[in-house]
Amino acid sequence: MWRWVRQQLGFDPPHQSDTRTIYIANRFPQNGLYTPQKFIDNRIISSKYTVWNFVPKNLFEQFRRVANFYFLIIFLVQLMIDTPTSPITSGLPLFFVITVTAIKQGYEDWLRHNSDNEVNGAPVYVVRSGGLVKTRSKNIRVGDIVRIAKDEIFPADLVLLSSDRLDGSCHVTTASLDGETNLKTHVAVPETAVLQTVANLDTLVAVIECQQPEADLYRFMGRMIITQQMEEIVRPLGPESLLLRGARLKNTKEIFGVAVYTGMETKMALNYKSKSQKRSAVEKSMNTFLIIYLIILISEAIISTILKYTWQAEEKWDEPWYNQKTEHQRNSSKILRFISDFLAFLVLYNFIIPISLYVTVEMQKFLGSFFIGWDLDLYHEESDQKAQVNTSDLNEELGQIKEHDLFFKAVSLCHTVQISSVQTDGIGDGPWQSSLAPSQLEYYASSPDEKALVEAAARIGIVFVGNTEETMEVKILGKLERYKLLHVLEFDSDRRRMSVIVQAPSGERFLFAKGAESSILPKCIGGEIEKTRIHVDEFALKGLRTLCVAYRQFTSKEYEVIDRRLFEARTALQQREEKLADVFHYIEKDLILLGATAVEDRLQDKVRETIEALRMAGIKVWVLTGDKHETAVSVSLSCGHFHRTMNILELTNQKSDSECAEQLRQLARRITEDHVIQHGLVVDGTSLSLALREHEKLFMEVCRNCSAVLCCRMAPLQKAKVIRLIKISPEKPITLAVGDGANDVSMIQEAHVGIGIMGKEGRQAARNSDYAIARFKFLSKLLFVHGHFYYIRIATLVQYFFYKNVCFITPQFLYQFYCLFSQQTLYDSVYLTLYNICFTSLPILIYSLLEQHIDPHILQNKPTLYRDISKNRLLSIKTFLYWTILGFSHAFIFFFGSYFLIGKDASLLGNGQMFGNWTFGTLVFTVMVITVTVKMALETHFWTWINHLVTWGSIIFYFVFSLFYGGILWPFLGSQNMYFVFIQLLSSGSAWFAIILMVVTCLFLDVMKKVFDRQLHPTSTEKAQLTETNSSIKCVDSLCCFPEGETTCASVRRMLERVIGRCSPTHISRSWSASDPFYTNDRSILTLSTMDSSTC
Repeated sequence: MWRWVRQQLGFDPPHQSDTRTIYIANRFPQNGLYTPQKFIDNRIISSKYTVWNFVPKNLFEQFRRVANFYFLIIFLVQLMIDTPTSPITSGLPLFFVITVTAIKQGYEDWLRHNSDNEVNGAPVYVVRSGGLVKTRSKNIRVGDIVRIAKDEIFPADLVLLSSDRLDGSCHVTTASLDGETNLKTHVAVPETAVLQTVANLDTLVAVIECQQPEADLYRFMGRMIITQQMEEIVRPLGPESLLLRGARLKNTKEIFGVAVYTGMETKMALNYKSKSQKRSAVEKSMNTFLIIYLIILISEAIISTILKYTWQAEEKWDEPWYNQKTEHQRNSSKILRFISDFLAFLVLYNFIIPISLYVTVEMQKFLGSFFIGWDLDLYHEESDQKAQVNTSDLNEELGQIKEHDLFFKAVSLCHTVQISSVQTDGIGDGPWQSSLAPSQLEYYASSPDEKALVEAAARIGIVFVGNTEETMEVKILGKLERYKLLHVLEFDSDRRRMSVIVQAPSGERFLFAKGAESSILPKCIGGEIEKTRIHVDEFALKGLRTLCVAYRQFTSKEYEVIDRRLFEARTALQQREEKLADVFHYIEKDLILLGATAVEDRLQDKVRETIEALRMAGIKVWVLTGDKHETAVSVSLSCGHFHRTMNILELTNQKSDSECAEQLRQLARRITEDHVIQHGLVVDGTSLSLALREHEKLFMEVCRNCSAVLCCRMAPLQKAKVIRLIKISPEKPITLAVGDGANDVSMIQEAHVGIGIMGKEGRQAARNSDYAIARFKFLSKLLFVHGHFYYIRIATLVQYFFYKNVCFITPQFLYQFYCLFSQQTLYDSVYLTLYNICFTSLPILIYSLLEQHIDPHILQNKPTLYRDISKNRLLSIKTFLYWTILGFSHAFIFFFGSYFLIGKDASLLGNGQMFGNWTFGTLVFTVMVITVTVKMALETHFWTWINHLVTWGSIIFYFVFSLFYGGILWPFLGSQNMYFVFIQLLSSGSAWFAIILMVVTCLFLDVMKKVFDRQLHPTSTEKAQLTETNSSIKCVDSLCCFPEGETTCASVRRMLERVIGRCSPTHISRSWSASDPFYTNDRSILTLSTMDSSTC
């Protein structure tokens, strides 16, 4: 138990040596001297908290917030010394904030636990005690033999033992790991490949020695020691023997493999970045502003304390006749009294720090996140998937991506395509007797282009129906032809082509080659070369991926030479790669060109438009992919990330630090010297590792000067490192990562905002993301509409809260100059408590949920408007100072306007009585409540009946409550300070005049500033607002009416109908047309009158 606890805390790692020894099927030596190594279990953990660490870890994260930590200190001070206000005024709001936040974050982590339990509880079959046992994924141990069936995902990192094929091979797809959708072939060692049944595997006695876990997906070294007939056979193990967790078995009935890495030690888990609390730029700005206000608060407390003792230096004020000191007070230490008074002033002024800001922000984020899920424009009907919000803390961060038979024979034969094994089962001798129609054949290929070309040839009538190691068969218009496969000249990035040598049924030997036009056309001596070159250029300009196809016929003597040279090169122990390259070059020459092919990438709808919109919005787009260089560049061109007119620079195949540095310097010079508007950069994973090792600044300088960057052959952790590099660059940009596979999880978790696409590569990305969407095109509305609105709303919310709290507490500070710094409060304690909770809270909360300062369709159709909110512009120091100075100026008007009204002992009542202390404070408080509420009304552009209700209702509620509090409740209260005060105040006509005059004076200058700013220095958003002045649209963005019969969100619709009201088409006046590029099918408008749901 103690050992387990130490392992969980990280003090006692389960393995210490550089290698691990694994006894297959856990058959340990029986000599009694062997101590098995300890390995972790197979649990995957993506959650942040456990039952044991939730409270301390969550509290630690919450008290990193300046306001939370500050109010904790204030609460402790109020408990320790005699202060003007009760500890409840600080402790209760703090407890509420901490509790609400903990519940929200705990709920989100509970969902992650559920996802983990779903993965860890998946059923698997393990070979134990000579039989096949069904168990759960989490119960797999290192050394267990696991059986995996076709299309199942590997639950751990396995070394392949055998498959249903005699040669022990299998095919897997690693799309969720490295982004590659092609098939990869893995093979077992010969001694275990023949063990295809559970009974045979039960006789296996073998040990695997391999390296300890590491994150590199493409590196694995080990050996298997097999004991047969008292002899030990040693076989090397490499990446071709390792089946990675998260990969999927394809085109193979079943395999058996032994678990070598489990749980969080699998390569997939090691490529996950540890999940940490993400904090938005708005929250960081809030903390900065809070520190500034803390400085203001401490300054006010110090000034007040010093002035108090300066005032009390005179004896008559130190101990006046009406306030005699006790003996204890006279004998107490002056230093302790000074500290006590300082802390008392600190508590008196502490309301300048708005803890209620965090409550409102948490509510705004939590409630506002539902709007994203309710938005029907982010709903994908085909897959029945709506947008998901996994982390509501970052909503605002979104606001800050010619026919010839021989030609088709060549296309059908020059490939490494496989046919689904299920379709070839039970058909006589094998695939050759297949009677399936071409449309029924399911092909698997190492390249999507190969699969597309074979399928295209099948539709023409030349159908590839199967192959073995020695034979390939093709049906040509129903007639079966068998070709003997003599050699395969594999594709490599240097040659950029692949070839096969086959023997036709007639006995003739052909070389069929296909590859990039730059690698095929120079090798051709015949065929329509120039004509084909023109066609290839035309296809390329259309964004199609092109290949050229050629052939060569060999005589018997030529083939004998080729066969001998290939054998010698492939069996060479020294310089094998160089010798093979020479032979390939000798073979692939004097070709006859057959033609060219063009393949169109089937991208999701509106990918190109979305990327272009991101670019127009000022968002720099980087593509990080595990794809090969050629595939990645081709996809970048087809999706619009790269343009044909762009100057493409490459940093690839770098071998050393010095070579990489020199290449970077050359690229930097080219960018400076080339008079090209746009540059694009391509960098591969190996070169990136070298560049980041010692040349980060130079690499980032090159990247900053490029319009688009493409990183290919990237390992998952490399993607996260690139994101980290961008985050810490001098510009400190807000990063957003979009991915759809497990290989993108680290990148998604590292970025400020992570978005997962719910695609075909599993749900790991969606589960670990902050937001999940069904299609890439939805990103435009998520950013340009929801992101824009959320940022405007929460930026105004933050600034407004600081403004209204400055208005609230500054008169209290000024009042101390008139009460000898006696720490007397200006406001009644009930007003102190309810100011932020009741009187001024709802208008800003509703604003932060419903405000639309501009129509959503204009935002989406004009991505450039996104630039107005970039770089956290609305929370800049300049804007913050404006709101702060505005708050101080309003506070001065509240206090001195009220003081000049009643400060000369004037009687403002008909009976000759004068106002007292509490009436003065109530007058200041009344002007303040009205002013800050009307100020919120001036900030509101989008009015609904809810806004009217909470804005004017808050003012009415204040008056009704004050009348009720001072006129009815007073007999039941311990303090009689406010008895009849408010009624007496309102009975004075002079007081009414003063209230109106002060409110108008406060807001007049603010209104004039807004008018002049709009006329002299309008932003792009303010200019766009003018285009909708004639529009009478009354919509609440993202609250959606559903078509008749649609029940997905029926409960939401009914709730919204009760809260908002139904809609009427007569009240709609659209200022956009049905041909708008991004909104051809708009369904996200809920108007405020009766409307048939089919109209929405």
